[in-house]
Amino acid sequence: MNPHSDSLTTRNGRPALRMERRLDHPPEKVWAALTDPAQLGRWFPSQVAVELRPGGAMTFTMPGVTGVAMTGTVTDAEPPQLFAFTWGEDHLRWEITPDGNGSLLTLTHTFGDRFGGASFASGWHLCLTALSQLLDGRDPAVDRDTGELHEAYLEQFGLGAGVVEDTPDGPRIRFERQLVRPAEAVWAALTGGAEPEVGAPVPPGFTAPPVPDGPVTEVSAPTLLAYRWHTEGTVRWELGKGTGHGARLVLTQTGPRDVDPGPALEAWHARIERLAARLLTD
Repeated sequence: MNPHSDSLTTRNGRPALRMERRLDHPPEKVWAALTDPAQLGRWFPSQVAVELRPGGAMTFTMPGVTGVAMTGTVTDAEPPQLFAFTWGEDHLRWEITPDGNGSLLTLTHTFGDRFGGASFASGWHLCLTALSQLLDGRDPAVDRDTGELHEAYLEQFGLGAGVVEDTPDGPRIRFERQLVRPAEAVWAALTGGAEPEVGAPVPPGFTAPPVPDGPVTEVSAPTLLAYRWHTEGTVRWELGKGTGHGARLVLTQTGPRDVDPGPALEAWHARIERLAARLLTD
């Protein structure tokens, strides 16, 4: 299995993750592992109930979680070559084609949150590894990703880059990045254990030279810190709910039109990548 063949593309205007895996088993056997709830429950990320026909209802129940289930609808069921369905607002399409004595399985997962692409990819990679083990007659046993696989996919898909947006008040630098640790752990890494206060100097962890730092203007641990770096500009760190692995970071820097945002964009990218690397070891 080669994760580097996986790609994050666009399908019908939405982000789409495409993953291919060659399996040493005929399409009929792969089809059964994809559609039989008893087999699905051994490698898929949830327990599944399915009416195996186009328009059939599906229910997804997470292991160990009671009273909460997501629903979906079968959109395609063409044994042994195509099984597709909705899962909440997402769409999953599983295609099986003969490949010598085995099969080529292609998953296309279409979703709405582009910055969650690395989380979805790392999760599906582990699930597909478990599927392969099941088909080989082994008990699926896959170690949980500690963050390294997620970060490899994030780099592969180019999801760590920032953008410069033009606004009526001047350029705005914006980074959105999925992290691999919860907000409390990220906050601790940024503050170094010294809790920031409004009016006090901003902790160094929230800065990125050569961008000037200034007094804290707003703080709400462990999810928000803002400070003024320029008379007409602020830096704002926000840690919100992410996709599976940890917190979602949104960092913005606003500023006047007469300041070139290029150096700051590079500085913030380097700062965030250092933070991400540290979170892998903490």
